[in-house]
Amino acid sequence: MATAVLPKGESRGRRFDDLFFSAMALLILTTVFVGFARTYFLAGIFRAPLPSLIVHIHGAVFSSWILFLIAQISLVSAGRVDLHRRLGLAGFGLASLMVILGVLAATNSMARGFTPPGFPFGALTFYAIPIIEMVGFATLIYFAYRSRSNPAAHKRLILIATILLLFPAIDRIRAMDAAKPFFTSIFVYIFLLILITYDFWSLGKVHRATIWASAFVVIVTQAGVPIGNTAVWHEFAGWVRTLSRS
Repeated sequence: MATAVLPKGESRGRRFDDLFFSAMALLILTTVFVGFARTYFLAGIFRAPLPSLIVHIHGAVFSSWILFLIAQISLVSAGRVDLHRRLGLAGFGLASLMVILGVLAATNSMARGFTPPGFPFGALTFYAIPIIEMVGFATLIYFAYRSRSNPAAHKRLILIATILLLFPAIDRIRAMDAAKPFFTSIFVYIFLLILITYDFWSLGKVHRATIWASAFVVIVTQAGVPIGNTAVWHEFAGWVRTLSRS
């Protein structure tokens, strides 16, 4: 019986992928927990003093996505790729629900005039940031779904899409207040840099999906304030605020 010999880089990547992506998922979970511990997780979750029901639902679904990611990675590690694939459609539905709830929660916050501490512009400008991030997340999930027959690209796109969601959690890490507003973006880019470094180590190069998706995240995260400060966006956001209050 002939035995196919995998290239050295590919063999090493397959051997350590399970460990690496599991560790990244747990690191994301830890970041989310620390960020929302005071206002959500340790505040009783359902009894947490959140400003509206939609924010509660959004927080529950967001948390479910992180747990779903860990479960999917665990299934692959356990050799249950068949079950992983069957649950994939449910994951796509969950991601779609997250986009809808993300937009609704952002609109609710904008209608209440919310801006993070230290944000130098108003609520109409800030509204652009979560909306653009939701568009970015939806885009990455779409391409991840299209790449489901290419495991290396698929899992990198899912991971990077989840990293893009970390901004609200990082913004709420009180120990980092002195480093804001730059710390949040830097922290997210560190996650991307870890993946890039792992690609170099395991594959001998940076995977194509890692390159374009990481560049896309940088563009998305830097576009929010410039777009939010335009007159066109203010007009649009003001119209949405009026509609949401009616």
